[in-house]
Amino acid sequence: MSKTNKIRLSDIAEKLNVSTVTVSKALANKEGVGNDLRKKIKELAEEMGYKAKSSSQPSSNSRITGNIGILIPNRFFSPSTSFYWYIFNYLSTELLHRNYYTIMELLSDEDEKQMNIPRMIQDNKVDGIIILGQIKSNYINRINASYDKFILLDFYTNEMIFDSVSNDDYYCSYILTSYVIQQGHKNIRFVGNFEATSSIRDRFMGFQKAMLENKLKVSIDDIIPDRDENGGFINIPLPEDDSMPTAFVCNNDETAANVIERLNERGFSVPDDVSVTGFDNYLSHNKPQCGITTVYIRPEDTASVAADLIIKKITGQPYIKGRHLISGSLIIRDSVKKITQ
Repeated sequence: MSKTNKIRLSDIAEKLNVSTVTVSKALANKEGVGNDLRKKIKELAEEMGYKAKSSSQPSSNSRITGNIGILIPNRFFSPSTSFYWYIFNYLSTELLHRNYYTIMELLSDEDEKQMNIPRMIQDNKVDGIIILGQIKSNYINRINASYDKFILLDFYTNEMIFDSVSNDDYYCSYILTSYVIQQGHKNIRFVGNFEATSSIRDRFMGFQKAMLENKLKVSIDDIIPDRDENGGFINIPLPEDDSMPTAFVCNNDETAANVIERLNERGFSVPDDVSVTGFDNYLSHNKPQCGITTVYIRPEDTASVAADLIIKKITGQPYIKGRHLISGSLIIRDSVKKITQ
């Protein structure tokens, strides 16, 4: 291989099957690398013709911290919405396996409103960040104006320049709703705040596709909200008894559990009187007596794709840009009753 300055730290790391962080530390004589491995890295770097840029022109690789930040909007990080803590644990474990540590920072509503850049970026504490949970597009643009080493997780925007990892909510909701219809249900309502997140919107669109294909009535005006504009769960306004549907398709399992609780309070039994489905296969608390029919998208798969994407992005390795979809599977439990005509 010719000796040029085009050799990257990631090229050396790939040859030795180690992380870019390890190579950077070895070449900079920093702690955390064994003597034998340090020697091997330096010898290979010299053989491949790697030359560090001068201090007057530092590269991003010369400032590697070994940390990846996880930015989570504060409104999605409460006892009633701890799904993001659940995902964060899988992310941090996956990144640690790849020799990166995680730093979590909560984004307050005020910081998002005032367009304040996350502190971990300001203080150069991370090599890149994963934004977990829906934030406003203008805030993403604010970050992108000065910092591009980030990806979006569990949501996306209509701008293709932003790399993202999200669930295949549309198709999975379509399959889930189709199952409910196959069980004989025709009067079905969707539960979720359409304006809250891109994932809820996609889940409604999948619900709508299944309904329309089966020539069943569906309207955006019939959506039943489950949370307020800040993402906090509300007392779900179920229909009156005489107009109760035979089934509810809920945008997640927490909402499904809340619907079941409300139905029980009103004297309805699930699934004997009304069927209910969820999404995510995750409940932090408030488990209903019957198991919820839901969609399961493995968090290990999501974490693996997200970790791979952000690491390739910050180390300059080739990767597929744009939106990355993670699919799942239908889990059939007790909360849907088969209706015989």
